[in-house]
Parts: sequence; structure tokens; C-alpha cells
Amino acid sequence: MKPPTEAGTTNQESSEQKAISVEQAKVKTVANMQEAFNGESNATARYAAFSKKAEEEGFKEIALLFKAASLAEKIHANNHKAVLEEMGVVVKTPTIDVKVQSTKENLEFAIKGEAYEAATMYPTFLKEANAAGNQLALMSLNYAYKTEKKHKELYVLALAALNGNKTNTLASTYFVCPTCGNTYETTAPKRCGISMTSGEKFIKINSL
Repeated sequence: MKPPTEAGTTNQESSEQKAISVEQAKVKTVANMQEAFNGESNATARYAAFSKKAEEEGFKEIALLFKAASLAEKIHANNHKAVLEEMGVVVKTPTIDVKVQSTKENLEFAIKGEAYEAATMYPTFLKEANAAGNQLALMSLNYAYKTEKKHKELYVLALAALNGNKTNTLASTYFVCPTCGNTYETTAPKRCGISMTSGEKFIKINSL
């Protein structure tokens, strides 16, 4: 058995290490929210450009999907920015970098981006926000995380339809939750499956 003095010292060191860990998580969360805000701002601009390209190529349904996704990403960006402002952080102006290719290539790029956010980026950010005890960050990050998983599925379906020359089978109407960006095809739910927002408040996207 360790002497009381050693035990006391060990407990004190453990507390200090824990405190440092929380402090590091708080610092990391600020950086993560800045990165997420920049990423969602880019996605907003990127998907708007992809929508225009799809329309030019005659893929109206895919253009509508990208338009709906662009709105959802804007909601995520605004949420992330609001969290940073609540934390008293000076929000950095996003650096926008948009490259437009063919609609097929744009869908492939979007799938990779959403897959990364859903599988790697947001899970990591959520873990660190939880360690920091930042409930607002957790809420904003979770909204984006769950929505990006849905966006990936929608893009996969759109790419399959494009490859099979069946884009006319895709949805021609989308509903976007104004609170979390959750995106639904064809009809709005009574309540958002992520934020519980009333379906009556959803934004309808059915024209370019």
C-alpha cells in the first residue's frame, strides 16, 4: 500500500491531468467548430454550383437535390457560427474553394465528402465536444452529422440513377428542416427525425 502522501500526490496529479484534458478539449472544440463552419460554408457554395451544372446538363432532379443539400449545409454553417459566437470566439471568414466538373464527377466528389464527414470528421468532433462539456457544440455537430449521413445516401441513389439513365425516377421535391438541415424526399414529416421541428416549418424545394 502506498503511503498517504503518495496517494494524495497521485490523486492530485490525476485531477490536474483531467483538468488539462478538459481544457485541451475546449481548445480543440473551438478549432473544430471553425473547421466545420469553413467546411459547411464551402459545401453550401459547392452544392449550389453543382446544382447549376446539373441543370445545364439536363438533370433537373439531381439539380434539385443539390439545391436542397446546399440549403441544408447553409443551415449547418449558420449553426456552427452561432455556437462559436456564443463561445465568444471571433469567427474566421471561410475560405471558399469550389471546383465544378461533370454532374457524375460532382456526385462522386459529394459522396466522398459526405462519407468522410459522417465516418470520420463529425464523430471525432463530437467526441471532443463531449469531453469539453460543450452542449451547444454537441447539438450543432450532431445535427450536421446525422444529416450528412442522409445526404450521402441520397447522392448514392442519384449516382446510380444517373449511371442507369433513370434520373427521372428521382424525387422532384425535397423538404429541408430549418433547424438542423435534415432533408426529406417528396413529403415533410410531422416532426423532424433529428430536431423535432414541426414539419409545417420545413422549407420546400421543388423549383430551380
